Amino acid sequence: MTAPAPEARGDVTGRLHDRVAIVTGAGSLGPGWGNGKAASVLFARAGARVFAVDRRADAAEQTAGIVRAEGGECEPFTADVSRPDGVAALVEACLRRYGRVDVLLNNVGVGVVAGIEDTEPRHWDLVHRINLTSAYLTTRAVVPHMREQGGGAIVNVSSVASLGATGDRLTAYGVSKAGLNHLTRAVAAEHAATGVRCNAVVVGLVDTPTVYAGQPDADPAVLRARRARRCPTGAMGDAWDVAHAALFLASEEARYVTGALLVVDGGLSLRFGAAV
Repeated sequence: MTAPAPEARGDVTGRLHDRVAIVTGAGSLGPGWGNGKAASVLFARAGARVFAVDRRADAAEQTAGIVRAEGGECEPFTADVSRPDGVAALVEACLRRYGRVDVLLNNVGVGVVAGIEDTEPRHWDLVHRINLTSAYLTTRAVVPHMREQGGGAIVNVSSVASLGATGDRLTAYGVSKAGLNHLTRAVAAEHAATGVRCNAVVVGLVDTPTVYAGQPDADPAVLRARRARRCPTGAMGDAWDVAHAALFLASEEARYVTGALLVVDGGLSLRFGAAV
């Protein structure tokens, strides 16, 4: 069971009034709050009609159920966003349901713990297909509709692993997220005059189900404590920190912000000399 959604950190009412928001990776891999689930709930609280996409139907439906229980509107959809046919189907379904796309949150991601010598070509391809190709496909699919509407906001979920060598042996992951950062800036530059904005939330260590799903043999309490010790603040962030940053970038409050890499990491990247 998922714990009740916490109250928003401040009044978010109306910040996405009547907007249509596609959220990919809208479910969670286990109990608790993943970034996509939290963002879906927060966007709905802010007035958005949410199109919640996940490759697992039960995860998308659970998120939609939480939104609906709070009186919001959310349509679940099952798709693999790393595949062109999956992306085409979800965009078509969203347009058929709501008639427009105002916000796209690219949130899917996967990592493989391995250095360059240990990274198998198949793992390299998998990480890049899910972390980078998916964002290329979804962005390519929604930009024409956003441009025709007169604008829109694309928010990509990146990682501090893209900014410098963290020592975590996440070579493929870091490279894919660095590519996502460049995609963010390239799309922002190309479409600045059209009203289509593109930004990224660059995330540090956050306490989400994905962490524990990726290390099933580890004691969650030990893993949580070890990760917390690495954070300058003494604690990890959570999915709601990511969701609130994404909400800002998706909203009119950020209407003059495009091509930005908003670091949400409690100062972690300062430790390895990363620069945005």
